[in-house]
Amino acid sequence: MCIGAHVDRMRAGGYNPIGVLRMNTEPVLKPLYSREDIAAAVEKLANEIRRDYLGKRLVIVGILKGSFMFIADLIRQLNIPVEVEFVVLSSYGEGTESSGNIRMVKGLSTDIKGRDVLVVEDIIDSGYTINFLLDYLRRHRPASFKLCVLLDKRERRKVPVVIDYRGFTVPNKFVVGYGIDWDEKFRYLPDIRYID
Repeated sequence: MCIGAHVDRMRAGGYNPIGVLRMNTEPVLKPLYSREDIAAAVEKLANEIRRDYLGKRLVIVGILKGSFMFIADLIRQLNIPVEVEFVVLSSYGEGTESSGNIRMVKGLSTDIKGRDVLVVEDIIDSGYTINFLLDYLRRHRPASFKLCVLLDKRERRKVPVVIDYRGFTVPNKFVVGYGIDWDEKFRYLPDIRYID
């Protein structure tokens, strides 16, 4: 999830994304995926990606901040040379729904023209943010690009998204942990939990 997206959705009215808990109330977290579940999913994804990109000059592009843990673990499992790029996006809107208004805070610092690009994202829900990024990357004319996502929240999709590598299809719950935050909290959790 792009920087500011969770915070923007929560601060309108002082409520959290599910509209029940006040910001100063500690949420109840329930387990969704254990660290063992995540490790198995990352290994499976790495095997698929390695098979497809062996011998190619792959550039991995991630969206800060949520994807950093996933990308670090994925790269270690890939065991092939890769370059890593990060972009920073910001979305803004009102309430708990994304408006689809996305802006680029920090773009690419590497030329990807003619390169094979793999976009790696922690979670996709509405699809607005990832579609914005994919349109941006197309303008830089890579040789190819594919999308790898750890968590696919299909129930919340507003625009179509083609996912080439998927870890989990998740229920429509607000998740935290493994790099994913709630108002900059809970990124440190080694597993993925949802706010009950």
